[in-house]
Amino acid sequence: MDFFIEILKTILFGIVEGITEWLPISSTGHMILLDEFVKLDVSADFWDMFLVVIQLGAILAVVVLFFKKLWPFSYKNGILKSDKATWIMWLKILVASVPAGVVGVLFDEQLNALFYNYQTVAIMLILFGILFIIVENHNRNQHPMVQSISGISYRAALFIGVFQLIAAAFPGTSRSGATIVAALMIGISRTTAAEFTFFLAIPAMFGGSALKLLKFGFDFSMEELIILFVGMVVAFVVSVLAIKFLMGYIKKHDFKVFGWYRIVLGVLVLGYFLLSR
Repeated sequence: MDFFIEILKTILFGIVEGITEWLPISSTGHMILLDEFVKLDVSADFWDMFLVVIQLGAILAVVVLFFKKLWPFSYKNGILKSDKATWIMWLKILVASVPAGVVGVLFDEQLNALFYNYQTVAIMLILFGILFIIVENHNRNQHPMVQSISGISYRAALFIGVFQLIAAAFPGTSRSGATIVAALMIGISRTTAAEFTFFLAIPAMFGGSALKLLKFGFDFSMEELIILFVGMVVAFVVSVLAIKFLMGYIKKHDFKVFGWYRIVLGVLVLGYFLLSR
């Protein structure tokens, strides 16, 4: 019965991860808040790893939904063909991944020690919520200059990558939120900004998960393996739904509603932790 309760908790964390990883509202902020009310009965080391590795389920949703755009090979009439445009897209993703990748490898533990707290999460939720509203208001009467990923320059990709670095350093920023804001700031359409953000998450999440698994040491009990697997599966299923919702939503709406949501959540996080201490 006790383990069944832990599985139910894991399902809840998987649902929250699947929704908040792709909507620009900070998965970390929601996970920290949920952890205050629903705690998994696991070790601190496993919990630290679980928060990152559960994202593998979420990122597999991107791979499945956008496989045709991500896979550069095709097989026709017995001939294997390679699509140059797809390779160029992956090169841009690589360029954008460099800042966060380098800093993550070198300073992951130091950054967690300094900034993984409710104050940082609340402040970044509010700041990027305000930034979303400002950018969308500025772009209200402007036609996006870039309508596809092929139109994103290497310089623009690097600029977006710097914002991903900010998200990696400061919990509560939201990786998807930071990179979407960066793309909107330089004239990239909402749909293209979201797609590039999804694709950019692939190396970031696989790399981050690999680092956490290596640090944890793959020393799982059977219960821990089940919890991790259930969390990933739930995150995958919910992520598919969340991505489809977001791509449909932004065809007719802007991101300001997410900005207001972030501000309200940031104030609630700050208020809750201040009053509970």
